Amino acid sequence: MQSNKMSDRLEEHFGPEVKSISIRQTRKGCFQELLGCEASDEFKWFHTTDGKNEKFAESLEESNCLLRIFCGGCHEFDMPVKIDGTNEELMTMNRPMKFPVGCGKCCCYQEMSMKSKGTEMGSIKESFYCCVPRMMISDGSGAPVYKVHPPTCVGGMCVNCWAEGDPCGKGCCKASYEVFPHDQQDTDNGAPSVAKIMKVPKSPLTEIFTDSKAFDITFPYEASAQHKALIAGTTIFLNANFFEADGGD
Repeated sequence: MQSNKMSDRLEEHFGPEVKSISIRQTRKGCFQELLGCEASDEFKWFHTTDGKNEKFAESLEESNCLLRIFCGGCHEFDMPVKIDGTNEELMTMNRPMKFPVGCGKCCCYQEMSMKSKGTEMGSIKESFYCCVPRMMISDGSGAPVYKVHPPTCVGGMCVNCWAEGDPCGKGCCKASYEVFPHDQQDTDNGAPSVAKIMKVPKSPLTEIFTDSKAFDITFPYEASAQHKALIAGTTIFLNANFFEADGGD
């Protein structure tokens, strides 16, 4: 019964008709941040249809204040996603404390697990990498489903900072992570991704004076509701590891 409830709610909000969503971080306030008060992350989740956003859920980080201040790049947290206007859980994410990301990783990988109604949905976990961060999304049984990494160049050896346009012009404040089938070979021949998680600019004041982030997520065309929810949850993982940790791009 619990599994059916999970399936029903995920189908309602990540079903076949849902091609993309947006996740917007709530502003923490510039004075609060200048004073060193690291507030819990809060996000609003939106369906995007014909260029319009309709909020369907929100999530609030549950973590220790001291760990947020002193271990910002790797602190443990839970983050339940609750359906808008209710206290009903859509899914819950848990990130344990691990070593923060760096220019390479061979052990102590960052990871995050995701559940819905107490049932394991899957996880996202770092893989071995040098220079280009690489992660693997697995389902509830541990089977790999998708791999995730930023756009690359130089034969896949470097992050392509120009992938979304000139970073000093059209691509300013943008950063993307591409989603590929787990068994697709790593090449630099332009093989298309099946989904994308894009950090997009908000207002200039928001970008300059706060660390509030905005993400647009497009899903694989034939992905199940559960797989879409895993990709959406991966956005929170990426924010915690690559945007919150350094306070910017």
